[in-house]
Amino acid sequence: MSTLAHTMMTAARSADSGLAGPGELDRYPYAEPPGMDRVGAPAWDNADPELGRVGRRAAGSRGRGLHGQLVQQLGQMIVSGDLGADRPLVPEEIGQRFEVSRTVVRESLRVLEAKGLVSARPNVGTRVRPVSDWNLLDPDIIEWRAFGPQRDDQRRELSELRWTIEPLAARLAAGHGRDDVQQRLVDMVELMGHAMAQGDSVTFARADAEFHSLLIQVAGNRMLEHLSGIVSAALQVSGGPATGCDRPGESTLAHHARIVDALAAGDGGAAEAAMRQLLTVHPEVERVVPAPREH
Repeated sequence: MSTLAHTMMTAARSADSGLAGPGELDRYPYAEPPGMDRVGAPAWDNADPELGRVGRRAAGSRGRGLHGQLVQQLGQMIVSGDLGADRPLVPEEIGQRFEVSRTVVRESLRVLEAKGLVSARPNVGTRVRPVSDWNLLDPDIIEWRAFGPQRDDQRRELSELRWTIEPLAARLAAGHGRDDVQQRLVDMVELMGHAMAQGDSVTFARADAEFHSLLIQVAGNRMLEHLSGIVSAALQVSGGPATGCDRPGESTLAHHARIVDALAAGDGGAAEAAMRQLLTVHPEVERVVPAPREH
């Protein structure tokens, strides 16, 4: 199976990073089964014991309340390797450690199961799953990887994913010319130029993200269009253009303009070539991962 096919299957398996279906964890016991081997039980050295108290003062700071904050804490620990594969997660211990209710723990574990990070099985309990089972296109997992020990791998893999998808999207988009889309792409290039002149990196990044997202959406391929939302979220989480394009500069603007001109001319080959030039990674360019995204 090709890399792109595998990526698409992974995306389709769990594009939604929300809650798992009703009853998916409820059918499994939360209490630790009698006689369960406690060797290798998770140590909470890197956990935040103040989660419950802090969360009550700032519930909803990430837009999802206490259970969202617990998802964040446990997710970061799993992705960073602090809670390794096949480690047991005992809900009662989690609740006591973070001073949260059984309901909060249950909802948090449901979200982590939907992301492929944990599994719950009868007579086994809840355990951390290996990396091969994670939904690596989930925006939260991308974020946790981007700010953990795997940050370099995250940058490289995201750049490779874009290299696979976006040149093809540019070629296909050249055959689906629409005046409104063409004008919007022109507007984004102009906005990027203005933002660059003003030193406004935030506006530049937003305009760039919209440019790339729109290009994928108008390629006329529904599978690529499905990936566009995931890729867009990944770009925003992991730094946008800093992960695949050179730092904002005249050459960056020129490549975007060439893509727009090629699309207007219906020249798919030129659009693809310009996109590949835009996405070329320059090893000497220092890349900076931004602060975690706000929900």
